[in-house]
Amino acid sequence: MKKLGLFALLISFMLVLSACGGDDNASGGGDSDGELIGIAMPTKSSQRWVDDGNNIVKQLEELGYQTDLQYAEDDVDKQIEQIENMIVKGAEVLVVASIDGTALSNVLEKAAEQDIEVVAYDRLIMETENVSYYATFDNFQVGVLQATYIEEALNLAEAEGPFNIELFGGSPDDNNAYFFWDGAMSVLQPYIDSGKLVVQSEQTEFEQAATMRWDGNTAKSRMENILSSAYSDGETVDAILSPYDGISRGVIQALIGVGYGSGDLPLPVITGQDAEVASVKSIIAGEQTSTVFKDTRDLAEVTVNMVEAILNGEEAEVNDTETYDNGVKVVPSYLVVPNSVDIDNYEEMLIDSGYYTEEDLQ
Repeated sequence: MKKLGLFALLISFMLVLSACGGDDNASGGGDSDGELIGIAMPTKSSQRWVDDGNNIVKQLEELGYQTDLQYAEDDVDKQIEQIENMIVKGAEVLVVASIDGTALSNVLEKAAEQDIEVVAYDRLIMETENVSYYATFDNFQVGVLQATYIEEALNLAEAEGPFNIELFGGSPDDNNAYFFWDGAMSVLQPYIDSGKLVVQSEQTEFEQAATMRWDGNTAKSRMENILSSAYSDGETVDAILSPYDGISRGVIQALIGVGYGSGDLPLPVITGQDAEVASVKSIIAGEQTSTVFKDTRDLAEVTVNMVEAILNGEEAEVNDTETYDNGVKVVPSYLVVPNSVDIDNYEEMLIDSGYYTEEDLQ
């Protein structure tokens, strides 16, 4: 009887363990079976991509998915190799923020052969049919916000002018860069055409203003060349259109190097994007003027919803089915709203929302 009692107790204990147990490889709760999601990010050199990766991983793992997060440090071949490895590991879905949106067609063909679907993350993947969805911000509106900030800061609608402005664009291998530029120029071009805004360098085309890989040192060198060639006769710069915080910081270094920000030579109005800690500190210090805040927590949530829809065989929620043509197809997209941030509202937008702490910005 004692042996039967012990046996029954053992069976009961094993049943309890079975009921409580889950997938040993699952990283969190939720209804998933611990599927592996591959996440390919471009670089850790930009804080925003670190935040993006961390936010996606956090939300996926809370739902019980496994994740493979890789950064390629702006090396296209390395990113392709990382994606190939994710395919070999058995990833069910790939989330890809591409370095070069035109370079992934072959590796994504390999993914398609394994029935692995792809979500393009904040950078549209070009020239392939093998991308299911695009999660991004309203990139045209980002440019509009940047240019509108300049418009209002200089009071262009009413002031006589003229004002001097220099234009910086993003990386030509990133499709978003063209949307940022087009959005900004939709506001600024009429003022340039009328002569109220003057580009002393005469570099007014995207190809002239583009900054490969969004590199701050490249922007710094270009700004130094512009200052020495177009502003050596006493002209001063009133505004800089910069599409990204890293570019803004490079431009600021060049300006400070020739005396801007000291004496009676104030720094110009300088825009940016991504609300990186270094640039928010720069805004607080009175250097960079504004940035565009793109809450990566919201974009991660959109992306995770797309991943879950794919795995459940459902249609993901999108709000744009017309704008993002990658040369092969119009990719169904969800556009998250960006916001302009400056010295007047950074506490509300960044600290009160929990995106940063006060200590982060000290």
